[in-house]
Amino acid sequence: MGIMVNSKKESIIEEIIFEADEFRLKGYLHLPPVTTPPFVIGCHGLFSDKNSPKQIELAQHCNRLNMAYFRFDHRGCGESKASFEAVTSLDARCADLKAAANMLKARDDLGDQMGLFGSSMGGSVCLAVAGDLAADAVVTWAAPIRSADLVRPHADPAAGPDIPFKKSLFDISKPLASLSNILIFHSEADETVPLPHAEEIYERVSEPKKLVVFSLSDHRMSQPVHQQAFVREASFWFQACLKPDIK
Repeated sequence: MGIMVNSKKESIIEEIIFEADEFRLKGYLHLPPVTTPPFVIGCHGLFSDKNSPKQIELAQHCNRLNMAYFRFDHRGCGESKASFEAVTSLDARCADLKAAANMLKARDDLGDQMGLFGSSMGGSVCLAVAGDLAADAVVTWAAPIRSADLVRPHADPAAGPDIPFKKSLFDISKPLASLSNILIFHSEADETVPLPHAEEIYERVSEPKKLVVFSLSDHRMSQPVHQQAFVREASFWFQACLKPDIK
């Protein structure tokens, strides 16, 4: 475990190793300079990792609003070493997120309010376990509601779309009716996860909820202008739901 200090933003970035099942996972906790802040956990997409630009930017914005942010590598990704194809499934990633949440809830320097952010498959993971974790807010980007609708046409993960393997089919529609405080981002130009997935999620979850549709963004939100709009609205959503101390 190590600590890095960001003097410009007066935040502390703490390196954390924790366990999920028999796997050792690695992440970074961005801590703002306040006492017991609420926290947000970020879940990356299938072929991504904790260092995605939108997660780092969202972590910084959350810190500025006095919220902590934890970004981590799921098993088999980034610095959480394991055989990617052998360990990757929705259930496995749900277990990773639950382990991260339990680890953070046990800390005495964090508050009780918790938000979840998930990108693509990470969004599906967050929605699948938000009820079990009693999450106070959820933000998703390009989350599929069911994997059977999706096709992975490329064998190369670097070239192929960020969608779940056919061998790990899932459908997260059932728990959605019990969820609220959900902000959903999607692009109508997304050819990997079509817009109707977001529209169905929005219809199934309860108020308060919001659907934001970008017209030209790609599945990975690679354009800076889209990332900036996303980060701004997502961080304010978490602020409204988690109610950090702004003194």
